[in-house]
Amino acid sequence: MLEVVHAKIFTRESILKQVYVWRMQNHKILFTNGCFDLLHLGHVEYLSRAKDLGGKLIVGLNSDRSIKKIKGPGRPIMDEKSRAMVLASLLFVDALVFFDEETPYMLIRQLEPDILVKGKDYSPEEIVGHDIVKASGGRIVTIELTPGYSTTGIEKKILSSHKS
Repeated sequence: MLEVVHAKIFTRESILKQVYVWRMQNHKILFTNGCFDLLHLGHVEYLSRAKDLGGKLIVGLNSDRSIKKIKGPGRPIMDEKSRAMVLASLLFVDALVFFDEETPYMLIRQLEPDILVKGKDYSPEEIVGHDIVKASGGRIVTIELTPGYSTTGIEKKILSSHKS
C-alpha cells in the first residue's frame, strides 16, 4: 500500500502529464491548496467535501520553505515529506504536488483546474487563481469549515498545556 501513497505525490512536471490523462478520460480537475501542517478533523472534512464536487482532487501543498516565508521560523511543525505522506494516504486525495512560492498562482496557471476550492473564510474574489479559473470557464467553490478546528488552535493548546 505504501507504493500507492507514494504514487499520489507528483512533481510539477509529472502532475501536468497526469492532468492531461485525466482530462482525456473526461474527469473534472479539482484543486485546493494549503499547508496542512497538523492534519485534523477540519482538514479531513474539508478535503472530503472538496472531493464530493466530483472529479480528481489535486492538493497543492506548501513546501517547508514556502511555509517558513508565510508563517515564520517556528513553522512548519511537520516536515513536507510527513505532511505529503499523510495527505496522500487519504482516500479522497488523488494527487499532491508541492509549490515553493507563497501562493499557488503559478501552479494554478499550469493546471487550469475546472473547479478551484477553498474554505468559506475566503470570498471567491480573494482566492488566489480565481481569475485564471474563471477565464478558462471553470468555477470557484467555497466550502464551510468545521468550527473549532485549526492548526493554530491545536498549536496553542499544546503550548499552553506545557506551560502548566
